[in-house]
Amino acid sequence: MLFNSWGFPPFLLLVLLLYYRLPHRAQNVMLLLASYFFYACWDWRFLGLLLLSTSVDWTLANLISREPTRAGAKRWVAASVTVNLCFLGFFKYFNFFVDSADALLAALNLAGFGRHLEVVLPVGISFYTFQSISYIVDVYRGEVEPARNPIDFALFVAFFPHMVAGPIMHSRDLLPQMQKPRVTTRGQVKEGLWLMLWGFFKKMVVADNLAPMVAAVYGSPTAASGGAVLVATYAFAYKIYCDFSGYSDIARGAAKLMGFELMVNFRQPYLAQNPSDFWRRWHISLSTWLRDYLYVPLGGNRFGRLLTYRNLALTMLLGGLWHGAAWNFVLWGAFHGGLLVAHRLLVQEWKLWRFDGRLARLVAQVLMFHLVCYGWLLFRAQSFAQVASFTRALFGGLGALAPLLPWLAPLVALALLLWLVELWVRNADDPSHSPGWRLGLGPLACAVLLVAVVVLTPPGTQSFIYFQF
Repeated sequence: MLFNSWGFPPFLLLVLLLYYRLPHRAQNVMLLLASYFFYACWDWRFLGLLLLSTSVDWTLANLISREPTRAGAKRWVAASVTVNLCFLGFFKYFNFFVDSADALLAALNLAGFGRHLEVVLPVGISFYTFQSISYIVDVYRGEVEPARNPIDFALFVAFFPHMVAGPIMHSRDLLPQMQKPRVTTRGQVKEGLWLMLWGFFKKMVVADNLAPMVAAVYGSPTAASGGAVLVATYAFAYKIYCDFSGYSDIARGAAKLMGFELMVNFRQPYLAQNPSDFWRRWHISLSTWLRDYLYVPLGGNRFGRLLTYRNLALTMLLGGLWHGAAWNFVLWGAFHGGLLVAHRLLVQEWKLWRFDGRLARLVAQVLMFHLVCYGWLLFRAQSFAQVASFTRALFGGLGALAPLLPWLAPLVALALLLWLVELWVRNADDPSHSPGWRLGLGPLACAVLLVAVVVLTPPGTQSFIYFQF
């Protein structure tokens, strides 16, 4: 089921009506069944995989807590990580690695494997796999007690607002909310409704209306002018931000209506002044996960400069691969790893540029935004050949701009409206703290956004970008 489908509002309303009438334990059972139904609306056959993964991790976490030796506990952790990565590797990466090996063997004039399985990628598998792995590691580290009640843990994994596309929650933050009775406050209801409305606007009005101009350039096999590539890349930057952050806002808003608090996943990332700042603002739950469960275990910055650079590059490389089974995602991850290394070397260590003063910060923001946009070109491109072609087009001049005017008007209008609202509420869950809201502009803003969602949403239901990851 999609948040932006016609079936979601009645589904959520029914869940809320039942939720508010039930005691805590019954709430959890009902939410778990509702979450499984929500997932089964996509493909009921993969419920078995979700149940198997959940059962394995619940069992192994309890074995870890009872294991008398550290070595024994490590073996159970290794077993859990192996099972989870095997599921993820088979469904997401089997054909990718086989096809890559075949291409390499063909280049060497050797016979390939010749096998390609029609594997359907289970929606949300990357998200719930990472969340389960973090739970196992947290139990091993002693940061959280294992869930004794399997219903609580199953709900932690499958909670429908966030299981398909995050945010990826730490067990220490979300699991206790499953285990204790919850009280939904009036403030949470108000904040939740605002977040959902704002999320629907970002997804259905901004992202879905920018999608055609992105597809017109990136989906075409013919070469494009530099101007077309630039405008389409700007459009994709706002499309992917509004699509993904819109999902996170709806997820957080729906959770608030039931008294749950999910972490903030985006904090105006295009205002970042450097690569580190960007990853503190973009997909925060993933960057936090990569830091806590990959970068730090690799050694972080504790073993000298060269190993720090290696750890940064490797973390981002694997973060890129997490996004999808394609080499352009690996290239995108390597690009961001290179930016992090370069920033640490040139700015933090050599101190070649100090960002003092408003003008310097503005220049840094503009530069970082365009570096991120080039990264989106790598992310969205369909092949290395398209990356090379579009890069040449960008540096070869903009070309004729008149044909791009029909694209520029909606792009500028939608981006400007997005920025005005975000700067007004400062990305707050509760915008009623804004002076403008208290002057009576809040209800008017909500009415405008609601009308925009109804009137400006293009026909057809478009899936969220991160469902494919």
